[in-house]
Amino acid sequence: MILERVLKSIKCHPVLSASIEYNAYVPLDLSVCNSELQAVNVSSSDDLEVFIWKHMKRNSAKVAYGGYIEKRGIYNRSDYFNQQNPETERNIHLGLDLWIEASSPIFAPIDGEVHSFNNNTNHGDYGPTLVLKHEIEGLGFYTLYGHLSLQSIENIKGGDKVVKGQQIASLGTAEVNGDYPPHLHFQIIEDIQEYSGDYPGVSNLLDLEYYKQNCPDPNLLLKLY
Repeated sequence: MILERVLKSIKCHPVLSASIEYNAYVPLDLSVCNSELQAVNVSSSDDLEVFIWKHMKRNSAKVAYGGYIEKRGIYNRSDYFNQQNPETERNIHLGLDLWIEASSPIFAPIDGEVHSFNNNTNHGDYGPTLVLKHEIEGLGFYTLYGHLSLQSIENIKGGDKVVKGQQIASLGTAEVNGDYPPHLHFQIIEDIQEYSGDYPGVSNLLDLEYYKQNCPDPNLLLKLY
């Protein structure tokens, strides 16, 4: 895939503070296969936050990350995702999550411009969301930043230029971010279709192959593993 090859080759700024060392990041498994989650009420953002922070403390980490193409049970709490048919239930995560404290600053990994933004307020949705548009070697694509603070989408407009390393947002609390422990949902999108300030971040089984092609591994830009 041409886009993947291009993204792999470019040097990016970290989306979190560059002062956080690589060894302060720890992988986090929130999949249905993680037996440790059986003892956690994942419907509660408070209980899930306790689980995540214990995992980080145990590993002397400042950031927990993971989740690309991960089948999760945490979406069962919301009618926005939950379906009766297992094939149409949306529970396969398309972005990569970075779990860190609320208000943490978010930075642009590469140059771009504001494509769109919105406060997606469904239960379990992104909350405040920013989408940037990029072009490299003639290839256009987008990056999405979900679960932001409300302030992140104030005083901006479509077409605003963004430079690599510029602070573009900060993380929101559970009260505004869709009712999750504070984290960034970061996603790469090749064709954003007609979406504005939003794009599916969770897929069902039927549509997964399309989304895997249209939303390549976010680590191509984050370069964490």
